[in-house]
Amino acid sequence: MSKIFNKQTYIYVGIVLTLLAFTGCKLPSVAKQTANTNVPESYNDSQDTVNTAQIKWKDYFTDPYLDNLIEIALSNNQELNIMLQEIQISQNEIKTRKGEYLPFVGLNGGAGVDKVARFTSRGASEATTEIEPGKEMPDPLQDYMVGAYATWEVDVWGKLHNAKKAAVSRYLSSVEGKNFMVTNMVAEIADTYYELLALDNQLIILNQNIEIQGNALEIVKLQKQSARVNELAVRRFEAQVLNTRSLQYAIKQKITETENKINFLVGRFPQPVERSPQEFNTIIPSIIHAGIPSQLLENRPDVKQAELELAAAKLDIKVAKARFYPSLGISAGIGYRAFDPSYLVKPESLLYSIAGDLAAPLINRNAIKAAYSSANAKQVQAIYNYERTILNAYIEVANQLAKIDNMEKAYDLKSQEVVALTQSIDISNDLFRSARADYMEVLLTQRDALESRFELIETKMQQMSAMVNIYRALGGGWN
Repeated sequence: MSKIFNKQTYIYVGIVLTLLAFTGCKLPSVAKQTANTNVPESYNDSQDTVNTAQIKWKDYFTDPYLDNLIEIALSNNQELNIMLQEIQISQNEIKTRKGEYLPFVGLNGGAGVDKVARFTSRGASEATTEIEPGKEMPDPLQDYMVGAYATWEVDVWGKLHNAKKAAVSRYLSSVEGKNFMVTNMVAEIADTYYELLALDNQLIILNQNIEIQGNALEIVKLQKQSARVNELAVRRFEAQVLNTRSLQYAIKQKITETENKINFLVGRFPQPVERSPQEFNTIIPSIIHAGIPSQLLENRPDVKQAELELAAAKLDIKVAKARFYPSLGISAGIGYRAFDPSYLVKPESLLYSIAGDLAAPLINRNAIKAAYSSANAKQVQAIYNYERTILNAYIEVANQLAKIDNMEKAYDLKSQEVVALTQSIDISNDLFRSARADYMEVLLTQRDALESRFELIETKMQQMSAMVNIYRALGGGWN
């Protein structure tokens, strides 16, 4: 009988193992795709590998007021601090995943009492059972237990280890996300700071123009008294002065808003931003070394973040695939159990157990099929996102390199225009005094000169913006 039982047991086990193996044979078909990381060999045929992104922001931005603002922002910016907590959450996820493939061990204990009713099948059975005197089962029956237990899923297919590796990739991705935020924040503060300096200089130019226009208005009033011009000329000059004065308040409002934008970025309530407006026109943009495009894969945090997200997505597929295969679990327990607390220390009260179980999905696997297909779709998404991030990085650098070159040429030409129009103001005033030019020529000359000086400041701001943004586009600012 024992031999027959053993033979039948082996047959049953073989059937079970065959069915379990069959469950992992057929997997849903998915499209295989790899990321294209090819980039052009150079920017504008340059093979210089020196890269401005390697320069630390403290060395790239030399304005002490700007450096101080960036330092404060790195400590106080709320969005950055939120991102730091996201990194901590990702780090905790690694610990969670790591704990899943280690044995779970715990302690348990309990106490209870059980009184069986006399007129039940169990109560009647116990009452009619002949037991030697002194060895009767206590009534009511107490129950005390203390012990330890352990459970462990054997990671045969690497499902749990791959889940942990995916969590590590996402943690590293969150770190790169933080670095990318730092890069953008440093660039945004610098860009806004130079915008503030430009507004300050526009306000200075306005004040100077108001003085010039005010002097011209007084001259026209004197000429009217001598009947050289009429009231129309006086009113036109007066209107020009009022128009210029009204521009002051628009610029002052922009200055307030720009200051508060910086205050928000550095995580503080509105207050004046320390700066030196006089140095704006003397700032010389830094010399830029763009290096080669392949360096973007290492320097740009968003590119590295997309790469790590892709690695995590690939591991997710392995995790989803492993769910089709049998899982092996082992459970064990050991402890003491007795109906009298004084018996708990006796060897006879010892109990233990150990068991293994093998389980796998056989019928109705739609849920895990869907999860597997979704994991593959997310991997394809991650591939496209990686390729898009690389393409965007290259285009950003190309745009800023072109902007640097174009703004440099525009600034030189605009400077010559400002010189010419500034000289024309004195010429038009002299001609007006000698009656060889009418007042409209003077007004138009003053207006053109003011606009050209404003445009020169705007061009300078665009130059500085290009200097900031090429540093960000190359991946500088986070290290």
